[in-house]
Amino acid sequence: MHRVEGADVKKAILHVLTYGAVLTLALSLLAWILSQGPEGIPTFLQGGGAGAADWSSIAQQVLAKNASLPLVGLLIQMLVILTLSRACAGVLKFFGQPPVVGEMIAGLLLGKSVFALLWPAGFSFIFPDRSMPQLYFFSQIGLIFFMFLVGLDLRLSNLKDRAAAAIAISHSSILLPFLLGALLSLGLYAHFGSAHVAFSSFALFMGIAMSITAFPVLARIIQDKQLGGTALGSMAIACAAVDDVTAWCLLAAVLGIVKAGSMHSALVVLSVAAIYVLFMLKVVRPLALSVLRPATVEGKFSSAQLAFIFCVGLGSALLSEVIGIHALFGAFLAGAIMPHHVSFRTSLSAKIEDLTTVVLLPIFFAYTGIRAQVSLLDSWQAWLACAVIIIVATVGKMLGAAFAARATGVKWSESWALGILMNTRGLMELVVLNIGYDIGILSPQIFAMMVVMAITTTFMTGPLLSLCLPELRQKRVDALKVLAT
Repeated sequence: MHRVEGADVKKAILHVLTYGAVLTLALSLLAWILSQGPEGIPTFLQGGGAGAADWSSIAQQVLAKNASLPLVGLLIQMLVILTLSRACAGVLKFFGQPPVVGEMIAGLLLGKSVFALLWPAGFSFIFPDRSMPQLYFFSQIGLIFFMFLVGLDLRLSNLKDRAAAAIAISHSSILLPFLLGALLSLGLYAHFGSAHVAFSSFALFMGIAMSITAFPVLARIIQDKQLGGTALGSMAIACAAVDDVTAWCLLAAVLGIVKAGSMHSALVVLSVAAIYVLFMLKVVRPLALSVLRPATVEGKFSSAQLAFIFCVGLGSALLSEVIGIHALFGAFLAGAIMPHHVSFRTSLSAKIEDLTTVVLLPIFFAYTGIRAQVSLLDSWQAWLACAVIIIVATVGKMLGAAFAARATGVKWSESWALGILMNTRGLMELVVLNIGYDIGILSPQIFAMMVVMAITTTFMTGPLLSLCLPELRQKRVDALKVLAT
C-alpha cells in the first residue's frame, strides 16, 4: 500500500515539473516574440523596481478606474437593490404582507426620501445621476415582461357563470373612484399641478390612477389567505380581471388623448390603436395558436417557439409605443392573446416569472423610489392633500365595489371584503404613476403623494381583510403560535 502511494506522489511531482517546464518555455517564447516588435521590449516586460508605495498607488488607481465603469456600477446597484428588497419582503411577510409591499418600501428607502438624506455620499456613489438612464431601461424591460405575464395570467374563463356580476362590480369600482379622482383634481391642480399641463389631462389621469386594482397582488393575497377555492376569491379574481382590461383600455385612450394634443389627433391615435388591437386579435392570435399548438399539447417549448413568443411580445410593445398608447399596453395585450391552455401558460410563466419578479421588478421599485421625493411634502398642506388622496382612493374603490356586490346578491361581509380586495393597488399603480410622471402630467409633489397612496392602500388590504373576515384573523393567530413554538 505504501509503495503504491509513493508511486502516486512521484507521478504527481513529475506532472508538476513537466507542466512548469512547458509553461516556462511558452512564456519565454512569448516574451521573445513580443521583444522583436518595432517598439522593442514592451514596457510591462522591463524591470521597474517599484516599491511597496508604488504598487499600492498603482493598485488604487486600477481599482478606482475599474470601479467607475458603467457595468461595475450597475452590478453594485443590482446587488444593493436585491439585498434590501429581499430583506424588506422577509420582514413584511412576517406581518402577513405580500412580498411586493416590502419591495415597494425598499424602493422608497433606497431613494432620495431616506438613503440620500441619511448618507448623501453613499447615495451619490451607488446611484449617480449618470446611471439613471440605464436603470430606467432595465426597469422598463422588467415592466414589459411583467405586463406580458399579467396578460398571460388573465383567464377570462374565470368570468364563466359570474360575468354579469363581475362586470357590474368591477365597473362600479372603477367609475366611482374615477369620478372622485377627477373631482379631487380641481383642488390638487390649483395647488400642486404643473402649469404646462392642461387640467383635462390632469383630471383624466388622476381618475385612472384612483381606479387601478393590482391584479397580480390581489391574486397573491387571495392565495396567501387561502381564499382561492371560495366564492369570494373566485369573484375577486373575476372582478380584478375585468378591472385590469377596462382600466388599461381607459389608460390607453387617455394617453392617446393626452399625447395627441388635440381632439383630431386623438381620434387618429385611437383609430390606429383600434386597428392595432384588431390586428393582434384577428391576425397575430390565430398565427400564435398555429405556431404554438405543439407546445400546448406537450407543455414544452422549442427555442424557435420561445423566440416567436418574445418577438410577439416585444413587437406588440413596440407597435403600441409608436402608436402612442405606451409599450406596456402592447405587452399586456400580447400576453392576453397567447393560447389559454393551463399547462402552456404555467410552463411559459415559469420560464419568465422568476427573473422578472426577483431581479428586474425590484429595479423598477428602486427607480420609482429614487424619483419619489417624499421630502417634497414639506408642509402640513401637502400632507393633508396626501391624506385626502388616500381617503378618496380608499372610499371610492371600497364603496363602489361593496355596494355593487351587495346589489348583485353578495352578503354584506363578503361585499366589504370584496371592496377591500379591489382597493389593492400595488405594482400596477406604480406602473401607471410612472407613466404619468414620464409624460409630465404628474408634478414631483403629486407623484410622491400618489406613491405613498399606492403603498398605503396595498399595506392596509391584509389587516382590513382580517378585520372583515374573523376566520382569517384566527388563522393568522394560529400561524403565529406555530411559528413561536
